[in-house]
Amino acid sequence: MLCRAAWDLAGERENMARRSNNNRDTTGVLSGAARPLFAGLLALLSSTANAAWELNLQEPVTAVARRVYELHSLLLWVIVVIFVGVFAVVAYSLYFHRKSRGHKAATFHDNTAVELAWTIVPALVLVAIAFPATSALVDMRDTSQPDLTVKVTGYQWKWGYEYLTGDAAGVKFLSVLSTPRDQIENKAPKGEHYLLEVDRPLVVPVGKKVRILTTSNDVIHNWSMPAFAVKTDAVPGFLRDTWFRAEKEGTYRGQCSELCGKDHGFMPIVVEVVSAEKYAAWVAEQKQQLAAGAEDPNKVWTLDEQVARGETVYAANCAACHQASGEGMPPAFPALNGSKIATGPKEAHLALVLKGKAGTAMAAFGEQLSDTDIAAVVAYERNAWSNKLGEVIQPAEVKALRGK
Repeated sequence: MLCRAAWDLAGERENMARRSNNNRDTTGVLSGAARPLFAGLLALLSSTANAAWELNLQEPVTAVARRVYELHSLLLWVIVVIFVGVFAVVAYSLYFHRKSRGHKAATFHDNTAVELAWTIVPALVLVAIAFPATSALVDMRDTSQPDLTVKVTGYQWKWGYEYLTGDAAGVKFLSVLSTPRDQIENKAPKGEHYLLEVDRPLVVPVGKKVRILTTSNDVIHNWSMPAFAVKTDAVPGFLRDTWFRAEKEGTYRGQCSELCGKDHGFMPIVVEVVSAEKYAAWVAEQKQQLAAGAEDPNKVWTLDEQVARGETVYAANCAACHQASGEGMPPAFPALNGSKIATGPKEAHLALVLKGKAGTAMAAFGEQLSDTDIAAVVAYERNAWSNKLGEVIQPAEVKALRGK
């Protein structure tokens, strides 16, 4: 038995060796005249698989962004000059001072002139760089006299916008990734703005100074918009500020630039810069929606109404972790289908959604969602999938829990 096994193993090794030799022969053919042709064909075909070939910064659309771009370009050429100079000296030394040419190593161990030169010249370069860099940084930090102020709150994994001053004062909403799940799960072709599109963008008027106040409701995020040269952290418990004045109408896209958890890459930022007339029309539309959407606190909701609204709220706020199927991704994101929370006492379920759970990824939605939305999403979770409890949860119950 053992002899037969050894014989089979030896035979298999021989076959592997033959296959290896065949592959080596093929590689040898490709390494000849066919290799450049093969490489060129691969390069041509692979070009269609790349989303973008841009190697530079985004086109600047603010005065500060232009200064940053110009400073970047200046320093790039300074670095190129230093790089070429240093490596030219190194290459010259290696070639003309090698032993095969009969060159003998020098015996000196210091040179005052050289040491002064390589100390003073870099210092002067740094001082020359410091003046424009410091001026640009001071300008970037000047948030005084804004035309409007917007508070930006980072959540896992979406952005909340609240207009504090200006014509749109009082308008607030959440901005959530709108790329379809089918594209994310490779069930459909990727769209033009894959993972860089949202359901509700931040809208600002062109030519106006916009002050941005950033904070976070859970972990550290970063609000980054390269075309504006804006990149500032959103830190829980702190307010940080920055500003921009867009000089060109258009739609500008960025992303959260601070690793913030599972869906960090699904947290885009979209800013629409519009004319003063379009901005005024947008503000009027938002205020009309606020007035029309004002909810009657005494309204009694039916189960069908709650489930329909709750499904929408769940898709926007919960499905990323707990999945559309309610099966979650244990252990980090537990299933809701058949869970003790979704089928247990509704007071505990409401409290968890309102206040979150410390030490876990479960965020508190009390500040993000209205009483009606929380009642709807909890009712949906308790009546979706196999959780057919038949319970109706009224917004008044949520309001009562908020005070506890």
